[in-house]
Parts: sequence; C-alpha cells; structure tokens
Amino acid sequence: MSWTAWLSQILAIVLALALAPLLMGWINQCRAWLQGRRAPGIGQPYRLLHKLFHKESVIAEAASPFFRAAPYVVFGCMALACGIVPTLSTELPLSPAADAIALVGLFAVARVFISLAAMDSGTAFGSLGARREMFIGFLAEPALLAVFFTASLISQSTALTSIVENLAHKEFAIYPSLAFAGIAFCCVSFAENARVPVDNPATHLELTMIHEALILEYSGRHLALIEWAAALKLFAYSCLGIALFCPWGIAEAEDPLALLVALPALFGKMAAGGAVLALIETLSAKMRIFRVPEFLATAFLLAVIGMLVHFLLGV
Repeated sequence: MSWTAWLSQILAIVLALALAPLLMGWINQCRAWLQGRRAPGIGQPYRLLHKLFHKESVIAEAASPFFRAAPYVVFGCMALACGIVPTLSTELPLSPAADAIALVGLFAVARVFISLAAMDSGTAFGSLGARREMFIGFLAEPALLAVFFTASLISQSTALTSIVENLAHKEFAIYPSLAFAGIAFCCVSFAENARVPVDNPATHLELTMIHEALILEYSGRHLALIEWAAALKLFAYSCLGIALFCPWGIAEAEDPLALLVALPALFGKMAAGGAVLALIETLSAKMRIFRVPEFLATAFLLAVIGMLVHFLLGV
C-alpha cells in the first residue's frame, strides 16, 4: 500500500472529524434563513462542543459502566464509518476490510449501544426513545441494504470504492435503477439521522422526540461525544449519497494530484446538499410516529424496484 493511500485515509478521517460540525452549522444556518429567522453562527456547533467538553459529566446513580462507555463506542463507530466511505479518493486501506454491508453493521452497532445506554439509566423517556430508535432501525436497515445492492449490481461488488470507480471513472452511462435507489436513500437518510419528516432535531417535546430522548441523561464530555457522533453520522450519509449518486470529482486510485480537485468538489457538494436538506425540512412537517413504517416501507419498495429495473433493462 503506497503512502498516498494512507494519506488519503488519514485525510478522510481528519476531514470528517473537522467538517462534520461545520455541516451541521451550515444546515442550521440555511434553515434559519429560509424560515425568516436570524441565523446562528456557522461555527455554533464547535462552540457547543467546546462548552460541553469543559463541563462536568453527571452520571445517574443507577447507571452502570456501560452507560459511560457507550458514547465512546458510538463515536468510534461513526469515525470508522467516515473512514470507510470514499470522500476524496477511492484508494483507502480500510476499504478492502469493510464493504457496504459492514458499514450498515457499524451503524447498527452504534444504534444498539446508544439504545441500551438509554435504557440503562432507568428513565421512562430513555426507554421510550430506545424503543423508537430500534423500531426505526429495524425498518431502515433493509432499505439501506437494498440501496447498496442496487448500486453493487452495476459494479458486481459491494465494496464502496469499486462502486465509485465504476460510476465515476468509466465511460458515462445513465442508470435508471439509481434513480429509484437515490429516492430510497434520501428517505432512509432522513430516518437514520433523525431529521424532518421522521424526527425534529430541534424539538424538546417528550412525546414526539426520538434522538433527544436517548440522550436526556447525558451531560458534559459524554454528551459532546454523542453530539459529535450524530454530526459524523450525517456527514457519513452525505458522503455516501455523493459517492453513490454524484461521484464525479472523487480522486481515482494512485492519482494524488486529483486530491487537490476532490477537496473543493467535496465542499461544493456538501454546501449544496446541506442547502437542499434545509429546504426540504422547511417545506415538510414532522409526520406521526405511526406513519414512519409506511415511509420506510416505501423506501424499501423503491430500492427493490431499482434492482428489478436493473435486471429488466440490463443497466
């Protein structure tokens, strides 16, 4: 493995850690502008993390050591997920060890740990949020796997780097199956990242919140790690959408000079994607929790239709 591969790998993880809070700040700023409110500073998530890391962590008396360890496990899973997704280059040393299916497994491990930690504290809202989180994950994971399988049919591989190389660095082709998979992926992304219309990240209503109910008992550095992990998850899903459906600009393997082009391309795509996400959240309303199964079942159905279209058309 060349030094450029390790440079690309380290740069991908460092960029994810540094840019994930910035992406959250940009989305919040765009949403405030669209709603006619005074926008917070784009660096507000960094200031929030700085404040939380310097605060004392208060632990519930009934909490076990598992409650303390869960934020570190969740943060590690999200950082590793960002290292698997090709953001700047397809030459990543971690990619042969973990494909798209393993990536879904990483997200599942983080979900299980944060859900068990929420129940470990013994609060009613923690258990409520854990049940809702596992319920949504149970519906979202099959749809996400179906999206990956649709994309893997094109490259005959479940490795994300192989999929990106086939889509971005081969001759241009139109794949109707990816249109269905793209819509399904957007639906899954909204659900997995607790965004409108599935969940409202800004709500504090106990009967409607999902993500916030999981972390009510956390404070200090533990809460900072969870908030940072949530930003990393959104960043990972954004990079996944770019890699699968808009991979142009990602550097090819053994082409270090292309990294200079890939970096501004990533910034531009992230800025555009964050603005579109803020627009969708502004135009949408949060749906009832009982409508979420229909929402994610539709996503799964669209992903399956994408696979059928690929088999029928051969593209």
